[in-house]
Amino acid sequence: MTDQMLHTPDGVRDIYNGECRQKLLLQDRLHEVLAQYGYRDIQTPTFEFFNIFGKEIGTTPSKDLYKFFDKDGNTLVLRPDFTPSIARSAAKYYTEEDMPVKLCYMGNTFINSSSYQGRLKETTQCGAELIGDNSVDADAEILAMVVDSMLASGLKEFQISVGHAQFFQGLVEAAGLNEEAEQELRELLSNKNYFGVEELVEGITMEEPLKKLFALLGSFETDIDELAEAKSLAENYPKILSAITDLEKLGTFLRMYGIEKYVSFELGIINDYHYYTGIIFAGYTFGTGEPIVKGGRYDKLLTSFGKDAPAIGFAIVVDQLLNALSRQKINLPVRENHTLILYPEHLMEKAVQKAQRLRKQGGHVSLVLMKEGKSKDDYLNYAMKNHISKVEFIEEEA
Repeated sequence: MTDQMLHTPDGVRDIYNGECRQKLLLQDRLHEVLAQYGYRDIQTPTFEFFNIFGKEIGTTPSKDLYKFFDKDGNTLVLRPDFTPSIARSAAKYYTEEDMPVKLCYMGNTFINSSSYQGRLKETTQCGAELIGDNSVDADAEILAMVVDSMLASGLKEFQISVGHAQFFQGLVEAAGLNEEAEQELRELLSNKNYFGVEELVEGITMEEPLKKLFALLGSFETDIDELAEAKSLAENYPKILSAITDLEKLGTFLRMYGIEKYVSFELGIINDYHYYTGIIFAGYTFGTGEPIVKGGRYDKLLTSFGKDAPAIGFAIVVDQLLNALSRQKINLPVRENHTLILYPEHLMEKAVQKAQRLRKQGGHVSLVLMKEGKSKDDYLNYAMKNHISKVEFIEEEA
């Protein structure tokens, strides 16, 4: 019991001092990018009804949810993922809207998965959702926002890998794979076990063009020439052809934004969230084995909430991004406007007046009563420890 009074549960942590300041600054930078693209803030509840994240929606497995009951016996869950919550909100508040709706958010998500490699169960996400636009143009805008967000964070080296959900699904259908074989293929791709994928495909009788298309699942990067070749191989497979055509067109649009060097096509990408229907992507950088950003197109999700509208979005995992910045020794410059005012008790009124005057001018001021036994050097060290660059002592006027 004594240990519990001082420690946090497994998978959550305190963030304080310099790290907290860096995280808040990072969040501000990311949010500013979303605002620059015209996205409007929305806040959804930290917990929702269980069916918002149920199996039918295709989000986090039930075993990984934090579940509890309200006084009426309804099962509630802490949100593991923002997208279903945003979809519910959009279906409720924009029911009749037939023009694009652009929403952004910042908040924490909770996944009760087994902890390994220091993975947190509570993480902060910053993201955006573009609802009501099924064009490749919208796909390109979302990826441009992702790249601009990464650059705004201070990252210089990162890569966004883009695939397409229909490419994988088209292969599965064309090869006639049963549910068991499809799941095995998903697991192999999730683990980047491309030798296993090759072995699985070798054991299935299929046409040569289809076999060559399956081989593309094992490539970390598919260039423009390979996409063109894949397009010719997919002539008799409409779903696969449509996916490749979308990616080819997307490549052209990315060049318009000037971000093509940050984006690569990886046809073997899959996602644990089964609601994705179009492009899917994940962003990586040095210093973290987990994605710092992930997202994709989900054109059918809103129908679960009563609105027929396409959508695409992404979520930046702020904690992973902050961790990567730290390991790459990239510090966000914090604007220092903090003054420490130290005063003896009998000069409190004078100290308060000065502090209030500085605050009205936009300054950040800490008032600290000086105590007997503490020297000026003690207080200067205190200021240094708390990253306060300006110190003033209130003294008797001469």
